[in-house]
Amino acid sequence: MDSKKKKEDKDNQKSEIFASCSFSALGLHPSLCNQLQERLGFEGPTLVQAQAIPVILSGRHVLVNAATGTGKTVAYLAPIIHHLHSYPSRIDRENGTFALVLVPTRELCLQVYEILQKLLHRFHWIVPGYVMGGENRSKEKARLRKGISILVATPGRLLDHLKNTASFVHTNLRWIIFDEADRILELGFGKEIEEILDLLGSRQIGSVGNGNQVSSLSNFQGQNLLLSATLNDKVNHLAKISLENPVMIGLDDKKIQPDQSVDHIETAESDEDDGLGYSKVKNSSTGDYKLPAQLVQRYVKVPCGSRLAVLLSILKNLFEREASHKIVVFFSTCDAVDFHYSLLSEFCWSPNSQSEAEHTERFLRCNTLRLHGNMKQEDRRNTFQAFKTEKSALLLSTDIAARGLDFPKVRCIIQYDSPGEATEYVHRVGRTARLGEKGDSLLFLQPVEVDYLHDLEKHGVSLTEYPILKVLGSFPLYGQVYRARKFVSLDLHPWVLYLQRALESFILSEPRMNKLAQTAFCSWVRAYTAHRGDLKRIFMVKKLHLGHVSRSFGLKQQPSLVGQSFQNQSKKRKREGKQKGLSKQRKFTRKTRT
Repeated sequence: MDSKKKKEDKDNQKSEIFASCSFSALGLHPSLCNQLQERLGFEGPTLVQAQAIPVILSGRHVLVNAATGTGKTVAYLAPIIHHLHSYPSRIDRENGTFALVLVPTRELCLQVYEILQKLLHRFHWIVPGYVMGGENRSKEKARLRKGISILVATPGRLLDHLKNTASFVHTNLRWIIFDEADRILELGFGKEIEEILDLLGSRQIGSVGNGNQVSSLSNFQGQNLLLSATLNDKVNHLAKISLENPVMIGLDDKKIQPDQSVDHIETAESDEDDGLGYSKVKNSSTGDYKLPAQLVQRYVKVPCGSRLAVLLSILKNLFEREASHKIVVFFSTCDAVDFHYSLLSEFCWSPNSQSEAEHTERFLRCNTLRLHGNMKQEDRRNTFQAFKTEKSALLLSTDIAARGLDFPKVRCIIQYDSPGEATEYVHRVGRTARLGEKGDSLLFLQPVEVDYLHDLEKHGVSLTEYPILKVLGSFPLYGQVYRARKFVSLDLHPWVLYLQRALESFILSEPRMNKLAQTAFCSWVRAYTAHRGDLKRIFMVKKLHLGHVSRSFGLKQQPSLVGQSFQNQSKKRKREGKQKGLSKQRKFTRKTRT
């Protein structure tokens, strides 16, 4: 009976995500429908795809607001490929770029490009390509010179090529897509986007350039698409300057506010409940967020000094309970990712004895990966690909992995450091429970931060408490299972105290690890002070005991000593830099004299 009920629950969850129609019923070419099934595994369209694809095929400008993991990428790529395939005369590389997809991060750029490659398997004359920061510019120029039909790009690198690559042909450009538009703007690309729109002609895309246009495209007007999981004033501004009479997809009545300055439009389905009418979108800071119904959201309240021990305990419990497990842990800084990555990769312990001289083993036996913006491009690419293909792995990341990335079979998201804005919470948890699959999320909060739960509740996000004492009680201490009583506080739990001592001893004995911990501590404090607006009343450094904060990085030193050593290292690096500069200057003067 239980297995039957689980199957029924899963089918119900799927029905909330997937539509009852087929891709062919939406008007897509049969060959493209086959690619969607064979290459991407779509048996049928999701609700967002079923709503968006017919409207995009009609040529209308579109604003899509839908939960993460609902297939928005296919919703805009499939209609574009359908149109390009349907032209009477085949397009050629020499015709240049027809569609431009703008994305916020390099990882998302690669992901969209990979999906394009799969969809274009049978349409070899349609050439996909990408340009992004961290790649070789001259190689990108060579690819643009040959011609790229559908180009995926990050804003900064695209603007560079628009200004400096004369061989970049975009006279036939018909589509501009802003994927994860809110994140693009949050990363500070607002001015670049406006400049790109000016260079491309914004709404009058067909008039860009003086090159030869494909005759079969002459009567097809330019079309802009904007996709975002959350909405705010910046996204509204971008929609205003880039979209002309757009169709709204995925907006409910709470997020739609009639705007008399704009004419309402009729859609293919004139059902007002679908939220497809044109209107001014309310700021999402006051509205409910869309999260998958099958996502189980929980929080754990942990004293600051016990955070590290509790994190390791939860991870160990999850990986031992289920072998094939994919977990993503989010941190606030690159330094914190580096420290925890090294710690989890190297920390060994003696499970059955107090004596450290006896047999030791790795505390966490899983494949651990890291991802953040300060890594080399090749390392970022390797991590991205490895985590996608692994059946069981742990990814430690900053918010660089929080937007748009589709890692298959991620079962749990742990937000070890607070996401800050509630919109970031939504995007982080969106890496799991995708396309109807089950998923769990866990938010770490310190006792002084519990008001953050009320902030999430304002947006319709409610969390239940995680049974942490039950998890801690499952670990044998000195060969015996300790049964914790209800009155035992978390920071005094024997298992937590034991593991904390082991961590501190390990970090103290490893100079490199100690240095990483100090650097991570300092960057964490700086990041904590950077919270903006109303969040400052919740996340206040003055409320924290910095001695306990240092313990959360396995440090025995007082924070002042840690900060002092960090400052001394910074001053030393500056002195060394000045000395190198002086020595180079002396060498140069000697050469000029001789």
